[in-house]
Amino acid sequence: MSVEASVSTPHRIVIIGSGFGGLFAARALKRRKDVEVTLIAKTTHHLFQPLLYQVATGVLSEGEIAPATREVLARQANARVLLGEVTHIGLDTRTVAHEVLGRQTVTPYDSLIVAAGAGQSYFGNDQFAEHAPGMKSIDDALELRGRIFGAFELAELATTSAERDRLLTFVVVGAGPTGVEMAGQISELANRTLRHDFRAINPRDAKVILLDAGPAVLPSFGPELGAKAVSRLEKMGVDVRTSTKVIDVDNLGLEVEGPDGQRSRIESKAKVWAAGVSASPLGQQLAAQSESGLDRAGRVEVTPELTLKGRPEVFVVGDLMSLDGLPGVAQVAIQGARYAAKVITARLDGKPAPPPFRYFDKGSMATISRFSAVVSVGALKFGGFIGWLAWLGLHLVYVIGFKSRVTTLLHWAVTFIGRGRAQRVYTVQQVLGRRALERIDPAQAPHLPPVEGDPTSWRPTAS
Repeated sequence: MSVEASVSTPHRIVIIGSGFGGLFAARALKRRKDVEVTLIAKTTHHLFQPLLYQVATGVLSEGEIAPATREVLARQANARVLLGEVTHIGLDTRTVAHEVLGRQTVTPYDSLIVAAGAGQSYFGNDQFAEHAPGMKSIDDALELRGRIFGAFELAELATTSAERDRLLTFVVVGAGPTGVEMAGQISELANRTLRHDFRAINPRDAKVILLDAGPAVLPSFGPELGAKAVSRLEKMGVDVRTSTKVIDVDNLGLEVEGPDGQRSRIESKAKVWAAGVSASPLGQQLAAQSESGLDRAGRVEVTPELTLKGRPEVFVVGDLMSLDGLPGVAQVAIQGARYAAKVITARLDGKPAPPPFRYFDKGSMATISRFSAVVSVGALKFGGFIGWLAWLGLHLVYVIGFKSRVTTLLHWAVTFIGRGRAQRVYTVQQVLGRRALERIDPAQAPHLPPVEGDPTSWRPTAS
């Protein structure tokens, strides 16, 4: 597709999503005076998702990993930010319909960059979400913070050993980077941060269980680093169980099927779901209106130029994009976003299109505990303290904003050098879970009896 170099009106570029793909695409176009960039997102912030688990475990505040998108783009004169959830993309009309608080707006585009990302997948068991929140949003992280810290508080009030054991058993489902990092942080929280804070319980009695249906921990890192991660986790007291499938989840525990096919139950109040992702439903709209298909995960198959087949003005980047088996990681989104901006710029300037997109793998990292991480960069694989320093430096670089970098570094110093955690505030609603509260009828609340053995089953009293 060619675009005339001299135009009387700006070239309208609409970007859907404020994650790594959306934000980096917008910033890559900041020097273009002949374009008008409109970024549409259902949240007002840019989320640094790889550090969500640190919000959930009290290391960082949500503000440090989720700066306001408007503030980030405030000095970019050719960009504006609109709040709204995209409900429809019209490829024939070249419009995007988005809605907020019942008000719908339609925004036209000349070029479209879809960076809508992905959500948590429960593999067809969406009812699990009420009892085992995922790790895809600030709401998820804050709810998990309430559930994790609240479990210790409720255990201090427990009247039976069975009740106490259930509250002090934490289960993390999924042994990828997020699951490993979360399991490690909960273990450190119990054994280091909270060790002197209670009188009726010993937080070090807490049990952390890491489950995965697959045969290995951190499978994308290779067997050597996976084994190192397991060794470190087990030294920290984490019970690692692979080839263990979750069959059912309820308020008080999980039913699992082990590698021998035998089913058993794990009594646990606080569960974290870190297994699987589900592509944005916008992918189905794009596939239905173009020649592009969907892969098994619901991601949109794109051309080597990251466009829809037959729709060269529509780019798909990040977690919603399916190309050559590329993983859904931040670097794929960032590099894809910059590439899409480069293609649009070349078209506006009447220059030849750049070569097809080629992903440069900068490696993968996962932190297991303070002073210990695993790093995989091509053939180079290492772990321990050096890996942790590499992880620290890389993540600090990608935190948006100088102020956020400084406060993040200070909070890391408090947590990793000392024993404190600066962000331990949570609400009763977060302990109970926002999904459960949504179903409570205040008129019926006084008549709901507590669930036997569950101190969190009380209901608010109607006024």
